[in-house]
Amino acid sequence: MSAVSGKFRMAPLCGEANAGYASLMKLGQIGVRRAEIADAGRIADVHDAAWRQAYRGIIPGKDLERMIARRGPLWWKRALDRHTAVLVLEVGGRIVGYATLGPNRMRMLPQAGEIYEIYLDPDHQGLGFGKLLFEAARAELRRYGLASFSVRVLSDNEPAIAFYERLGGRIVAETGERIGEATLPLVVFGFEPA
Repeated sequence: MSAVSGKFRMAPLCGEANAGYASLMKLGQIGVRRAEIADAGRIADVHDAAWRQAYRGIIPGKDLERMIARRGPLWWKRALDRHTAVLVLEVGGRIVGYATLGPNRMRMLPQAGEIYEIYLDPDHQGLGFGKLLFEAARAELRRYGLASFSVRVLSDNEPAIAFYERLGGRIVAETGERIGEATLPLVVFGFEPA
């Protein structure tokens, strides 16, 4: 859980490279692709629903509402205008999840990359879509030479911790994140090249 880094930019795709990527995680009516500016509203909707489910009772209510409100469609449009690395998961042509990624922000760790966020619409959780999105984000990091990577998770987010443990992550650091008046504990999972 954290903000998207503005320093890592996804290179535009064209020609054969685009065709190869488009088929990268395409399974019938389920696919992962790079986000486009037109996706901003739907990404904001997924963010809103996923954060309310994941963090209610973990992040103090007023702080949670402020954080959700700040990441509305305009925020996502601006992030996508800056070519921020965002992948979206579509099911039946509808965006139901997203991932953001880039270089590791915790420079003291040996992992080169970081998956900043993976969120799914609550109705699509527990069906294997998170793993699909995780593997697509891993492949995108590898494409940019960032084969080892980390993921930061609030310590009280037990479903997320179990998810990353199932995917083979190992805890490489414990720290905290200041949210409003509180500092919430978080763990950092490390993933090495597959």
